Amino acid sequence: MPGKWITIRKTPKAAFRAWMARPDGGSGPVLVLLQEIFGVNRQMREMADAFAAEGYVVLVPDLFWRLEPGIELGFSDKERTQAFDYYGRFDLELGMRDLGEVVKLARKLPKTTGKVGVTGYCLGGLLAWLAAARLKVDGAVGYYGVGIEKHLAEARKITCPLLLHFGEIDKWTPPAVIAKIRKATAKSGNVAMHVYPGADHGFSNSHRPAFNRSAAGLAHSRTIGLLRRAIGPRYDLEALWEQHTFFEFGARDVAATMRTMVGAPYVNHIPVLTGGVGHDDLARFYKYHFIPKCPADTKLVPVSRTVGADRIVDEMLFCFTHDTEIDWMLPGVKPTGRYVEVPLVAIVNFRGSKLYHEHIYWDQASVLVQIGLLDPAGLPVAGHDQARKLLDTSLPSNRLMRRWRESEGKLAP
Repeated sequence: MPGKWITIRKTPKAAFRAWMARPDGGSGPVLVLLQEIFGVNRQMREMADAFAAEGYVVLVPDLFWRLEPGIELGFSDKERTQAFDYYGRFDLELGMRDLGEVVKLARKLPKTTGKVGVTGYCLGGLLAWLAAARLKVDGAVGYYGVGIEKHLAEARKITCPLLLHFGEIDKWTPPAVIAKIRKATAKSGNVAMHVYPGADHGFSNSHRPAFNRSAAGLAHSRTIGLLRRAIGPRYDLEALWEQHTFFEFGARDVAATMRTMVGAPYVNHIPVLTGGVGHDDLARFYKYHFIPKCPADTKLVPVSRTVGADRIVDEMLFCFTHDTEIDWMLPGVKPTGRYVEVPLVAIVNFRGSKLYHEHIYWDQASVLVQIGLLDPAGLPVAGHDQARKLLDTSLPSNRLMRRWRESEGKLAP
């Protein structure tokens, strides 16, 4: 659903705005999203949309309204100078009063659950810490919050779940500062902290040079994990994944498969770089190169499944007879008629109730051995034995390790 500005009124003569984004269903718990020092700019509105897709009613208040309403800055040197000027003049206590008004409104918003969480970045990360201590929110997350070490006395007042993310090389929150925060919260059962190797200040902002995709992705998953536990909503990810795979391999229905996914999903079959990015590209892939190119006897044998807050890791055997040219797995290879069974792992990420992306892994060397295109002699590769060993742990290990006999009879220390 498209976002919009709403007015938060403090008195008949004093009001400020907040950007509101709702999920497709229109309702859910409320997440108050707190800005960096650049105002409620394009990046913050994009983040609001992303969290709305996760099932939240998102409010992004204009925290600098007392200085100048409607500030929206980019990340050029000139705009950074402006941002630091606003930051230097920002009254933290008045800002917390305004945030308190936003939380009160959030509790009463129509089509919401009454649960309220807070997530903030930079300045917003500090405010998230203070909100956890002062405003009785149900959960809070702070990204690279600057100045938390000046308010460590408030740690004892934090009773809700609080998650803090820091970059390893962030000069604004250096290791000494992180150590102080960790020490102040060590006895709390409510506070968790993560430091991301090689990540700098702003690592979760895709518009900044410091953006670190891997750190941002991991931090987002951890954030969603806390929010799901603290305020909801909760989704049956297994049921969603099984519905998706049924449409792929059972019904073989492209349109139904795409309806289980977000508007701009992607799929990456890692060993051979096949898949698609975006709705049209992926729909084309499914329609012409995946669903009709799966062998008639395709079978998925489940081995294990790990379910997280926003993703599933599915371990299985992928079994088939190579009776058709499989564009997505063996592009350009004519059918050999051989039977293949190969361990396969799918890492499936969700946004709310929709699939966002899939990373699919298997051992391509094993597949090539099994269809007769790769001679395993002298190579550390295996064919059907991979699948058999996965299901039967009593089968011998280390058969490809020529030096295994050298340690025979020797005991480990």
